[in-house]
Amino acid sequence: MTWPALAQLVVFLAALAAITKPLGAYMANVFEGERTFLSRVLAPIERAIYRTCGIDPAMEQTWTSYAAATLLFGFVNFVLFYALLRLQGFLPLNPNQFGTARAPAGSVPITPDLAFNIAISFMTNASWQSYPGETTLGYFAQMAGVAVQSFTSAAAGLAVAVALIRAFVSERTGYRGNFWVDMTRSTLYVLLPISFLGALFLCSQGVIQTLAPYREITTVEGAKQAIPMGPVASQESIKLLSSDGGGYFNANSAHPFENPAPLTNFVEMLLMLAVPAGLTYTFGRMVNDHRQGWTLFAVMFVLFAGGSVIASLAEQAGNPILRIAGIDPKPGGGQPRGNMEGKEVRFGIAGSALFSVASTASSDGAVNSSHDSFTPLGGLVQIFNLTTGEVIFGGVGTGIVSMIFMVLVTVFIAGLLVGRTPEYLGKRIETKEMKMVMLSIVATGAATLLFAGATFLVEFPKASYWNAAGAPTENLTNRGAHGLSEVIYANASAVATNGSAFAGLNANSPWFNLTLGLEMLIGRFLVVIPALAIAGSLARKKRLAVTGGTIPTHGPLFAALLLGAIVLVTALTFFPALSLGPIAEHYLMHLGTTIR
Repeated sequence: MTWPALAQLVVFLAALAAITKPLGAYMANVFEGERTFLSRVLAPIERAIYRTCGIDPAMEQTWTSYAAATLLFGFVNFVLFYALLRLQGFLPLNPNQFGTARAPAGSVPITPDLAFNIAISFMTNASWQSYPGETTLGYFAQMAGVAVQSFTSAAAGLAVAVALIRAFVSERTGYRGNFWVDMTRSTLYVLLPISFLGALFLCSQGVIQTLAPYREITTVEGAKQAIPMGPVASQESIKLLSSDGGGYFNANSAHPFENPAPLTNFVEMLLMLAVPAGLTYTFGRMVNDHRQGWTLFAVMFVLFAGGSVIASLAEQAGNPILRIAGIDPKPGGGQPRGNMEGKEVRFGIAGSALFSVASTASSDGAVNSSHDSFTPLGGLVQIFNLTTGEVIFGGVGTGIVSMIFMVLVTVFIAGLLVGRTPEYLGKRIETKEMKMVMLSIVATGAATLLFAGATFLVEFPKASYWNAAGAPTENLTNRGAHGLSEVIYANASAVATNGSAFAGLNANSPWFNLTLGLEMLIGRFLVVIPALAIAGSLARKKRLAVTGGTIPTHGPLFAALLLGAIVLVTALTFFPALSLGPIAEHYLMHLGTTIR
C-alpha cells in the first residue's frame, strides 16, 4: 500500500471519528426532544407542520401502529413516484421532453417494469439504477421524485432506528414514540441542514446547479455533442447524506459535474458515512452508556479499515498477467500503475478504492469508478460489504438497526456458552426477539442467493444480460466466474438496499426490474418490521440490574466476539457463492500467469 494511499485512509478515518461524537450528540438531542442550536429557527416550522398535518406530537404509538405508519408512508411514496415517472411527459421542467414522442434519440423510455423498479428503488432507500439519469429523467422528475424520495426514505429509516433504541430504556410500556414526529425531526433537523451545507460546498467546488437546458457544443473533431445540465449539487448532497446514492448522471460520482476534484471526493465519502457513524454515539447517549455506542463504532471502524486496506492493496497490485507483457505494476516514475482500468485519473487508485468501500459499506451505492473493473479481490471486498447486512456503518437508520441485530445474535451465542439467559442493556433476549432477528437474517440471505440462482435457471434470453442493448450474440463477455459475480453483486446490492452494480450487467429487463424490486422490498421491510416488533417486545420488559453474571457488552472482548459473529454469519451464508465468483476468478487470474 503506497504512502499516499495510507495517508488518505488515516486522514479520512480520523475525520470520520472526529465528527462522530458531535453529530451523534446533536441527533440524540433532536430525537429526545431537547433544544438544539437550530431550534430557534426550526421549532416554529416543526409546530406548523404538526398543525397543518393534524399530528399530535404528544401521542405515542405502539409498535404495530408505528409499523403501520411506516408501511403506509412507503406505499404512498411509491404510488406518487410511480405516477410521476409514468406521467413525466406531461410535467414541467422537462426541457428534453423525456417521456414523449419528441424525446431525443438515445433516451430511455420508462416502461411499466422500469417505473416499478425506480419507484421501489428510491422508496426503499436502495437507489438501484438500471437507467442513465441524464437520458431518462427530466428536471422535475429528478427534483420532485428522486431528491424528495432521498429525504423521505432516509427519514423513515432514522425514525425506525430511534424507535428501536428507545426500547432499551423503556420499561413496561408498549409505546415507541410517534413515527410522524420522528420522521419530521429527522428531515427538518438532520437531513435538510446538512444537505444544504453540503450542496453549497459542492457548488463552490464546481458541481453544477442550474435549470438551463442541455448545451450543444462542437467538439475538436467537429462533431455535435449535447452536454447534460441540471440541478445537480442539491441532489448530490442528499444522495450521499441519505445513503440513497442515486446519481444524476449515469457515471454517478465519476462524472466531473457531480464530483470534480479530490477534495469533493473526500467530502462526499464523509457525507456517506457521517450519519451512520454518528448514530453509534446517539445510541450510546440514548441508552445512557456511551461505552455501548463506542463498541459498535469500533467494530464498524475495524471492518471498514480492513476492507479499505485489502481493496487498495489489490488494486495497486494490478493484474499479474501484465507482468508477462513486461509491464511493472508497482507505482513509480510519476505513474500510479496498478489496476487503473475503470478509474478516474483525478482520484487514482487510492481515492477510487476508498470510495468503493465507503459506498458498499454505507449502503449508499454511489460510485466514482467502475466496480466491474476492479480486481477479483477488490470486487470481493465490495460484495462482502453488501452481504454483511449493512453492519459496516450501513444505511441511515438501518445500519445501526442491522448492527443491533448482530449484537443480539452475539449475546445469544455468548449466553448459550455460559448457560445464562442472554441479556443486552438490562433486557432479556428471549425467543420472540431471536425469531425476529433470524427472520431478517435468513430472509435477506435467502433472497440474495435464491434470486441469483434463479437468474441462471429460468428460461429467458440470457444474451441480453451480459451485453449492451443490440450487441451481437457472438460478442458475449463476462461469462464464467466474473459473470456470476455480476449477478451475485446485483442481487446482494438490491437486498442490502445499496444500489451500486457491476456495470457489465445489463439490468434494464423485465426479469431484473421486477425481481430486484421485490428484493429491495424484502431488504427494507424485513429489516424494519422485525426491528419494530423487537422494539415492542423489549419495551414491555423490565430492566434488570447488572450482576456478577451479566456478560459485559462493551470493551475489546465483546467487540472481538461481535466481529467474529459478523464474519461467521456472513461466511456461512455466502462463502459457497463467493467461492464460485470472485474467489475463483482470483485464482483463475493467477493460474493464467502460471500456465503462460
